[in-house]
Amino acid sequence: MKCPSCGQPETRVINSRPANGGESIRRRRLCPKCQGRFTTFETLEFVEQVVIKRDGRRVPYARDRLLGGITKACRKRPVTASQIEAIVSYIEKEAFRSPNQEATTEQIGRLVLKRLKDVDQIAYVRFASVYKKFTDLHDFNTEIKALLKD
Repeated sequence: MKCPSCGQPETRVINSRPANGGESIRRRRLCPKCQGRFTTFETLEFVEQVVIKRDGRRVPYARDRLLGGITKACRKRPVTASQIEAIVSYIEKEAFRSPNQEATTEQIGRLVLKRLKDVDQIAYVRFASVYKKFTDLHDFNTEIKALLKD
């Protein structure tokens, strides 16, 4: 790592420790030329995650879109922001497991429904109505009956 003060290309690590809950490494460095000290962070570089839409288009994954959809389904329900964050984190880990970092909207939707079913059944039905494209009350009734069976 190049020294930011004098430009010396070789620096020495004098201390390392985990940061951000183990998601990165904080390194304290010393420049042998100017004796300057500075801190660097080492993080994992991710391949861009891609979502494959129903019509076959490939679009970059947008965390805020998933978060927004789940938040709308949970509006005025006893679901905390930390629960919603946990759902989104779980979905990201599960959906983008493949080496090519791709997931279909169908996979993502099924994962959301699976988690919402355990957290809040009303939010589950709200999300299902959009995801499964309910057209009338019969669709709601069918989904609620299936939910009550479980």
